[in-house]
Amino acid sequence: MTEAAVYLQPAFILQQRKYRETSLIIDALTRDFGRVSLLAKGVRKTRSKTAGLLQPFIPLTISFFGKAELKTLSNAERRDPFYELKGLALYCGFYINELVACFLHKYDPHPEVFDHYNQCLSGLADGSRIEAALRLFELRLLECSGYGLQLNYDDHNNPVEALKRYDFNVGQGPTEIAAGLFSGRTFQALSSGELTDPQVLSEAKTLMRKVIDGYLQGRQLKSRAVINKVFATAQ
Repeated sequence: MTEAAVYLQPAFILQQRKYRETSLIIDALTRDFGRVSLLAKGVRKTRSKTAGLLQPFIPLTISFFGKAELKTLSNAERRDPFYELKGLALYCGFYINELVACFLHKYDPHPEVFDHYNQCLSGLADGSRIEAALRLFELRLLECSGYGLQLNYDDHNNPVEALKRYDFNVGQGPTEIAAGLFSGRTFQALSSGELTDPQVLSEAKTLMRKVIDGYLQGRQLKSRAVINKVFATAQ
């Protein structure tokens, strides 16, 4: 990324951390430049109106400049639509933020990921579609980052059949086996994006966790641990 200045770029904040006494360092997902690192100078001062905007899940238009890897934020404004996340949806939002940070390299443009991210936030805000929104975002993020799944054919190049059972090998695809964890119907539903059946959603969650864990190679997701702890405490 060589641009000295970028203006009015659609973005979402993925995470932030305090820097010195009054500033923040921000990791943002932008539409046209991918993930970018930003220094937001002085935004933690008492009279600053910008700090309240620099929060995850708020749709922004940002401007920034600099030729080094760490850019300097010059302006941020809120845009619409805004999807408010509460409860479980909020925790799941932090989960997709962490996934983006894991699977996208900085300054690698993925406009399609930006669109999928926005769609996922909409699904999370609709409490009845949380699981489907997560599975579809996981699948699309993997596709866009070069880890697309083979869902339509098994390891012998036979079409996946709805009533058959399969296991799944990361990097290869479905393997037919009578006692497999996954029905062909689950692979077909993921491929078509039609995730409404509870059993399909349950199997899809198991499948995507297996795939993501395989690519993370032992790296633990902090957001997933938090979600598990919250649910354990609530029970």
